[in-house]
Amino acid sequence: MGNNFAKTVKCEAADPTILPPPPPLTASDSKMFSPTTTTPENGSPTVVDQFKDNPGTMEEFHKRCKEILPIPIEGAKVIINKSLSQQFQVTHYLTMSAIQPSGYRFGSTFVGNMISPTEPTSLLMGDIDPSGNMNAQGFYHINNALKFKWGAQIMSNKFQGLQGSLDFKGKSYTLSGCVINPSIATESVIGVAQYLQAITPRVCLGGEIMYQKSPAIPEGSMTALTASARYSDQLNSVSGFLGQAGGGLYLYRRVNDDLQVGIEVERIQQQFSASVAYQYDVSKANFTMKGMIDNNWTVTGMFEKRLLPMPCMFSLCGSINHIKNQFRMGCQVNIEL
Repeated sequence: MGNNFAKTVKCEAADPTILPPPPPLTASDSKMFSPTTTTPENGSPTVVDQFKDNPGTMEEFHKRCKEILPIPIEGAKVIINKSLSQQFQVTHYLTMSAIQPSGYRFGSTFVGNMISPTEPTSLLMGDIDPSGNMNAQGFYHINNALKFKWGAQIMSNKFQGLQGSLDFKGKSYTLSGCVINPSIATESVIGVAQYLQAITPRVCLGGEIMYQKSPAIPEGSMTALTASARYSDQLNSVSGFLGQAGGGLYLYRRVNDDLQVGIEVERIQQQFSASVAYQYDVSKANFTMKGMIDNNWTVTGMFEKRLLPMPCMFSLCGSINHIKNQFRMGCQVNIEL
């Protein structure tokens, strides 16, 4: 799990470089492919209606707050997306950075038929660089209630990370299990079990137990427990978690149709972090502005502008730390063909 199981609210790999299984597609992503939507017969309820009271998964527990936090960009990046069919797309990445690895990466994405406006039956995506380093992830809906997710990473011709998980959705609960980096040779593995229960349409409670076995642990293995809670309505969301590794609190508020604000506070393994962020959308101008300041006095600003009628998005980001007197700037261009 990320930060040595510190962020226990997520089912992530112990190796922080491995990508977690992808979340459900957003509405904009689904429009990019527009594959055929599966429709019920004989007036049976749709998947959306069947699980309208489902609390979701732990991966989405603090989603509303975390989505408005800007992700800093350093250097320059060009992303070119080319749709070859309604369900298949290829992507070219060109990165120039002094911090992240620079160079070219090729990616591809396959999306199955949609079972809901934002959820396909299957998703397979990955990218590879000229050296053969590869990231791959995906999921498959075995049925409407059961979903299998996986992720893998290959670096220097060796598996650096591997994980698989199952999510079972009930009408008012979600049960998840995850296995991370299993190895017979080193006798190591990480296992995670999670349970979420919707108490009312607005209140949700959950718990997680994590088990890690490794020769690097003095006693050979360890277990960690985490409890989570969330209150959410149309305009607000308050969520948090508390466990043996630490705790966190996440506040979200939609002020109006254009402005959203969020506060994130975490203390994990004796490390404290706090951030205040906002997102302002100008829909008529196809413009989005995000800003954030954290407890280290790092100020980050980012704006995204869709350059209509051209099929591209331009992003510009700047970040400055007033204490360390450090400044970073980056830009990104997304082109859809």
